[in-house]
Amino acid sequence: MIEPCPTLNRRDEAIRRLADGFKGEFAEFCAGDDRMHELMMDLASEFVEQNIPITDEDASTDVAYELFMNITVREV
Repeated sequence: MIEPCPTLNRRDEAIRRLADGFKGEFAEFCAGDDRMHELMMDLASEFVEQNIPITDEDASTDVAYELFMNITVREV
């Protein structure tokens, strides 16, 4: 059996710890960016179009907006 390279394991652990330290700040950055809002609304609209049989375009948009408004970006 080949032993894993200890240098790579330390590097991977350092990368994980660095990302862990910034995950909250990154979540706030994403949540505050208009591009994220546009993307989430586009995804909500696509979801409604593909999964919810609504023929009224205004109602479809309203449902997508309600879905979008009930989603938040946060760290896990």
